[in-house]
Amino acid sequence: MRIEAANLEASRPLVLAVDDSIDVLRLLKARLRHETLDFETATSGTEGLEMAKRLNPALILLDIELPDIDGFEILRQLKERPETVQTPVIMLSGLSSAHDKVTAFDLGAVDYVTKPFDIAELRVRIRAAIRTHLLLQMLAQRAQIDGLTGLWNRAYFDRRLSEELARCARHERPVSLAIFDIDRFKLINDTYGHPAGDAVLTGFSSLLRREIRETDIPCRYGGEEFALIMPDTCPQDALAVCERIRTTLEQVAWPRHPDHAVTVSIGIAGSNRCGFHTEGAWLETADRNLYAAKSGGRNRTIWSIMDAAGRSLPKAG
Repeated sequence: MRIEAANLEASRPLVLAVDDSIDVLRLLKARLRHETLDFETATSGTEGLEMAKRLNPALILLDIELPDIDGFEILRQLKERPETVQTPVIMLSGLSSAHDKVTAFDLGAVDYVTKPFDIAELRVRIRAAIRTHLLLQMLAQRAQIDGLTGLWNRAYFDRRLSEELARCARHERPVSLAIFDIDRFKLINDTYGHPAGDAVLTGFSSLLRREIRETDIPCRYGGEEFALIMPDTCPQDALAVCERIRTTLEQVAWPRHPDHAVTVSIGIAGSNRCGFHTEGAWLETADRNLYAAKSGGRNRTIWSIMDAAGRSLPKAG
């Protein structure tokens, strides 16, 4: 299974400390050097906000009293930005008033540590915050994964399709979308049993992952249908990938039914220079081509190039 952007890889978490005191930053770096983490620093709120967006840290240690922007305003902005809203923040402050603590927690801080802090206690709080953050990431990711195939699920597909179409349109980049449908899948279930059908679904998923690039996004679209989002891929290149998948699948010998080959029909919608088409238009085009492939005899690929006006001309693979 491909993990998006290596966000959940077993790598060292990054801690970003934002404090205008060089002495505090040096102390933190020295006392945390034996922890299994990477450490970055910023001495102003503006720099901290930029680094938080760019580095995607696992935790932010944020001083309240900064020269340009106070820590509460920085925390407010962090929680308003999509890329940092889930990042845990521990507030560091020489102030211990209940009002400041309540304000920090109301704005979304996960902890509040008063200076001068006990470094052993701070280490424990840092570990707990990072551990909780990683567990929440794992739970969020698993909620987007299909339990049988290990591919991304339909909810994840819907979100990523919208994001990738918007990105490619904004930068006038190519993009392609393919919908796959296992041919006569009900017959496999009815004849050989549901375990045989599940084996076909998991086997096709493994084939799909093996044949695509790291940047492609394979999803289980529903039932025996699969979807593949191919960013920065022109329709002709998408056709080559899908044809390789299709021809490889028909050569597979299945242990539960070695004499019964499994095939797939494929519909592709693609653009060499993505325009601002709606997700609905892309799905409609890919589905229409898939239907043409199924009604035209199955085990084939039909593809279209979507032009700037949203028109498309189906072509056989």
